[in-house]
Formats: sequence, C-alpha cells, structure tokens
Amino acid sequence: MLVLETVVRIRREYAGGKAIARDLHVSRKVIRKAIRAPEGAFDYRLKVQPLPRIGPFQDRLDVLLEENELRGRRDRLRMTRIHDLLVREGFEGSHDAVRRYAARWKIERRRDVGDGTTAFIPMLFQPGEAYQFDWSHEDVEIAGKPMRVKAAHMRLCASRAVYVRAYPRETQETLFDAHARGFAFFGGVPRRGIYDNMKTAVTSVFTGKDRVFNRRFLIMADHYMVEPTACSPAAGWEKGQVENQVQTIRGRFFQPRLRFASLEELNGWLEAECRRWAERPAHPEQSEQTVAQMLEIERPAIQSMLGPFDDFNESEHGVSGTCLISYDRNRYSVLPTVARRTVQVRAYADRIVVRCGDEVVAEHPRFFGRNRTIYDPWHYLPVLARKPGALRNGAPFQDWELPPALARLRRKLGNGDDADRRFVRVLAAVLTDGLELVEAAVREALATGTASDDLILNILARRREPPRPLTIVTSEDNALRHPPIADCSRYDQLRNFHAAA
Repeated sequence: MLVLETVVRIRREYAGGKAIARDLHVSRKVIRKAIRAPEGAFDYRLKVQPLPRIGPFQDRLDVLLEENELRGRRDRLRMTRIHDLLVREGFEGSHDAVRRYAARWKIERRRDVGDGTTAFIPMLFQPGEAYQFDWSHEDVEIAGKPMRVKAAHMRLCASRAVYVRAYPRETQETLFDAHARGFAFFGGVPRRGIYDNMKTAVTSVFTGKDRVFNRRFLIMADHYMVEPTACSPAAGWEKGQVENQVQTIRGRFFQPRLRFASLEELNGWLEAECRRWAERPAHPEQSEQTVAQMLEIERPAIQSMLGPFDDFNESEHGVSGTCLISYDRNRYSVLPTVARRTVQVRAYADRIVVRCGDEVVAEHPRFFGRNRTIYDPWHYLPVLARKPGALRNGAPFQDWELPPALARLRRKLGNGDDADRRFVRVLAAVLTDGLELVEAAVREALATGTASDDLILNILARRREPPRPLTIVTSEDNALRHPPIADCSRYDQLRNFHAAA
C-alpha cells in the first residue's frame, strides 16, 4: 500500500505515465489509481481474505466458537485452548490466525443477531432509590484447606458503595443474613432491590417481568420496606453495576488466593477492604467526590433500618428414637422429651434452633459439611440418669468437655461401673439444681479432700432448705416498758411457806 506522501507526489509531478512510474518504481496501473483517487484517498481494501491454513478447518472452528459462546463466563475456553483442540485434529496454523479469525467471527455474529444485543442505554439512579444484589463463586483457603465460597455482593446504585460477604453456601438464610449485614454496613435500606431470578428469591418466572417471589423472601422485603424487582432471564445488563462489581472485586480482593484461619476472619477482612476501597477511587459520575463521600451524601435519602430481620428458614423434621434430627445432610441432637415427634427447625446462617411448639429443645452452631453428627451431651442427661451404664460407651459422652470441677471429680472417682453410677448421681442433680449450684457443691466437697457423691448431694440438700425467718423488729411504740427478766426464783415468791415445805 502506498504511503500518503507518495500519492501526493504522484498527483503533483504527474506529466506522463512512464517517467513518474520509472522514477518512483511503481507500475503505471498504480499511477492511474493515484491520479483518479478523489482528494488523494488511496486505500487498499482486501475484499477476499485467503485462509490457506484455516480453510479446511473453518467449519470446525465455527462450531467450537459457537459452543464457546453458549458456555458461562467462567467455563469459556481461551483461544489458546481452542487452537490446541484444532492442532490435535491436524491443524498446522498459528495461534494468531485463530485469534484473528475469532475476532472477525464475533463481529459478524453480532451483526447477524442485530445491533440491539450490543447497544445499551445508560442508567441513572436517585440517591436511596435502589440497590443491586448478586452471588459469585470465589476460591479461598480456610485453615490451610482450599475452599470455594459463595460471595454475596450488594451495591448501592447511586453512590456505588459495595459490600461483600462470604458464605459456605448459597441458601435462603445466608441471603437474609447478607441483607441484614449489608443494610447495617450502608446505614439504611434503599426503596428498591434489583435481583436476578435466583431460586432463594423467585419461585416462578413468567413472561415479561411477572414473577412469583418466595413467601419467606417477601416477608423479608416487607420487613425492610423494599420493593423487589427481578431482571429478565439471561439479561445481566439489567443489573450491570453489580455484574461488573463481581469481576472487579475478584481482581481486587480474591486474587491472589486469600488465606485465613476461619470464615469470620475472612469476612472481617472483606468488610475492612470495602471501607478502604470506598475512600480511594473517584465516583464515576461525580469525579470530584469519592465513593465514601457519595455514600455519606446518599445516607439521608435511604430508609432507616428499624431492626434486623429474624433471618431463618423454617422446616419440619422428625426426631429419631436416639434424639437426633437430620438437617442439611447432618444430624443434630435434641432433648429426649421430643423423641419420635415432629419439630420445627429454624436454620440461620450461623446456627440452627430446634423448636417444638413454643419450646426451644436444641440450639447448635451451623455445620455446612456432610455426614456429621453434632451432639450436645447435656441433651441426653435425663436418659443417662436412668441408664448410668451408658456413660462409658455412649456416643454423646465421648470426649465430653466437662466443667473443671466436674472433670476433677470424674478423675477422683476413677473408672468402673460403680464410679460411673456415683458420677451420674451427681450429674443428675443438674436437672433439679442447675449446673452452677452443682459445680459449687463439687468444689466445696473437693476442698475438704473428699470425692463422695453422698456428700455432694447432702450439700445440695442443705442449700435447698428454706432460709430461717428474719428476726421481727418491734417498733418503739410497741416496745415493752418492763422487759421480762429470766429469773426462775421469782416463781418461788408466789408460793407460801407450807407449799415450799
């Protein structure tokens, strides 16, 4: 292709075709094109692209590119991988040839689909109007082990403030917990929430914007006075701010891979990073303000949060004869009073509470693993009081972390059936006297150098005796003028001489 200076020289010095062609070492055909070109515009455009290497593999490459477009963003193949797949099938071309073809293919595909797939309308939100919510998968290392966590992302649409929190799993209770913590972080609640069609919020998707939201999710929205709005299926641009946030936060926070001792430490660090990054970049529309400054401006416009939502997900479960319930692929112990009955399990993000009517029959920390049994040995104490022989091999009592006084008494009593029976007698007193009083009685008995269950129960019995009545204090007006004197000889004065004899 001729440079512009050569074209200008041809047009300026043209007198005859042969002379200028000989001086500039160009053909007469090129000279004619330069003279006839309007305003010196001499561009060479390739009308047909030869594909000597890709040609035989063009159909196969089109199939690979089409399949790659249908995959999710995380699962899409890189061009190096697509080139490698072609090489395995006999392709001898370079990676750059595949990359250039893929770029042209994508432009042609968008042109065939229509301009509406690549053109968008910029959105503008008023302060306190809306927030956007989404989930993402992130890889971290917790306690030295690799773990994939679900990160909850919230973003205020006006100020662009972000909040991120990691959970072991995406469930309805973690969704509720993320909202409560996010609203507390922002200092209030916007009027509208924008979501995708996640199952924890949407039950049914109909044509257009019609949705049937989950009943428990609607109760949460009503508690916070939020109007939920669901996006169209596969239309991530309708909540583009939080979609971009997922990619941005992954690069800022989660790369390289984070390493923490626990999820609590990870979430504390994430919240601190959200505050730190809010003070650094300028707002995309108000460049003279940071995101943190815009958040302070937006806070008066958002609704105040009256109180956190009781963020549980309730379900009914049956209790086995061994006082266990199965929930989320794990088993938890409950009180024996509800054995073989139906109970209500309220699952929170960090704990589960088991209720039977209005009575709480168990509460455990939430465990997100599988096939694990979580015991509370105190749940089995009423049964143990009737069956003291189960203390030695009972599964709930293995590695039982007893209070220090009871653990010392256990060691003093020793091993054997009689020792187990005597120790269970002391433990059974917890049901009537409470753990604190039993510990105090055990400490008093051990202080005397005696490890006797009879002595401990005697101490508890004495402490259960009603207190002595207080001394009656007589008022000054009712006080006796002549207090009685304890003198028995005064009775002898009432007897005559004969009686005395």
